[in-house]
Amino acid sequence: MSDVADLLSTSQSQVYHMVRSGDLPAIKIGGRGQWRIERAKLEEYIERKYAETAEWVKDNPLVAGREEFED
Repeated sequence: MSDVADLLSTSQSQVYHMVRSGDLPAIKIGGRGQWRIERAKLEEYIERKYAETAEWVKDNPLVAGREEFED
């Protein structure tokens, strides 16, 4: 999961949360239960998030003098 966290510029715990919530499809393999995320699934996830963000931006236009920044 560390490579996915690096690609998304987020923490491993955030990637784990996305997987456990079902938002980011993954499989659990091996006796130690390591998680694997296919590149195609990650790319689909990223495209979905771009679409969701574009929709949010459309529904929440920036109002002059009122800037909001969230992490």
